[in-house]
Amino acid sequence: MSRLVITVVVILIVVVGGLFLLAGRDGERPMTQVEKQVSLANLQ
Repeated sequence: MSRLVITVVVILIVVVGGLFLLAGRDGERPMTQVEKQVSLANLQ
């Protein structure tokens, strides 16, 4: 096989493998609630 065909096949394998890796990641993070004390002077 020519070098061009081998290069294209390797690039396709890397791209498809990267897509599977990204698809398998857990993209959602749990929401954290931050409570902060605010003085009444800042509300006016």
